[in-house]
Amino acid sequence: MDLVFLRTEMRMAVCTVHSRKAAGEFRDVNTGKVIRRRQWTADMEAFHKLKNNQVPAPPFVFKLTIIGWVALLLVVAFFGMLGYDAVKPPLPKPAASLAMEQKPSVGDIYFGYFEARQGTGARLGFGWFRVTKVENDTYFIAKSTTMSKTSKPKEQLDSNSFETEGTPVKITEQASYLINLKSEDGGMELYFTDKK
Repeated sequence: MDLVFLRTEMRMAVCTVHSRKAAGEFRDVNTGKVIRRRQWTADMEAFHKLKNNQVPAPPFVFKLTIIGWVALLLVVAFFGMLGYDAVKPPLPKPAASLAMEQKPSVGDIYFGYFEARQGTGARLGFGWFRVTKVENDTYFIAKSTTMSKTSKPKEQLDSNSFETEGTPVKITEQASYLINLKSEDGGMELYFTDKK
């Protein structure tokens, strides 16, 4: 009978792994069959313990392949980017965004458009608007005398002459990129996208 020590090796695309311990088994020389452990004699057990200590260690237990190194570098780079994004300071807001976040005051001029739900006259217009008066949370907004019925760049529209009377409106939404206002009777809505 022969004593044979076996060690498992597992190969994957990213790594190769050897088992730390070698498993020993006795084989019958004539038949080649494995003798089960429960059938071992005391001498076989002692011989197995003696030879088990002399089995050479594996060349390595865990080893990355080239694909494994590339995958590891990608994972480290991904978590490095996440960490950098978490600690870096936020970008400063542009001046135009900061101006839109402030509450409108008398004399401020905004570019945008209006939608009229009822009444006579234009129901949609693009152009400039000026704040003529402020009372608590009510703003009086005067439209430009020349409003466009179609969307045009703000540079092409007049921002110097306005109507004398303003429409009373209240802010419904304000963010760094827009201000939405609605008249008290709900007949007109204003949408400001830029501040002069």
